[in-house]
Amino acid sequence: MMNTIKFLRLAHNADLPLPAYATPGAAGMDLRACLADGDIVIEPGAIALIPTGFAVELPPATEMQIRPRSGLAIRSGILNPNSPGTVDEDYRGEIQVALMNAGHEAFAVAHGDRIAQAVIADVRRPEIVEAQSLAGTVRGAGGFGSTGVK
Repeated sequence: MMNTIKFLRLAHNADLPLPAYATPGAAGMDLRACLADGDIVIEPGAIALIPTGFAVELPPATEMQIRPRSGLAIRSGILNPNSPGTVDEDYRGEIQVALMNAGHEAFAVAHGDRIAQAVIADVRRPEIVEAQSLAGTVRGAGGFGSTGVK
């Protein structure tokens, strides 16, 4: 498998650094807001789509998972409503990040702010077949808390 990710800088992104890992052990690379027209304010309960100014070419059989930044989530209630979001390997449009304000105050996103992290993950594409039955398990069809909390 190829170990290279290509980022294409889009025309409206004149100055942002490439997405990067903040530390040598980081699982996710930081994605930044590309807001040439000024800040975006996300009111409590609202969702905004934030551009990053980059398109990407991922290695075959991988995806880019878009996840919240823990500091934004804990301090300000800023989440990704579709977390983790998926960028498919064949997508070539601009990477955009959905941000939801689950906090109690308006939140301003400025150009260059680190708004999410991207994790590259392997993707399996098994054969899909219709079955007449499924193998039994101890759990069976129990779901939504059926195993308890303790």
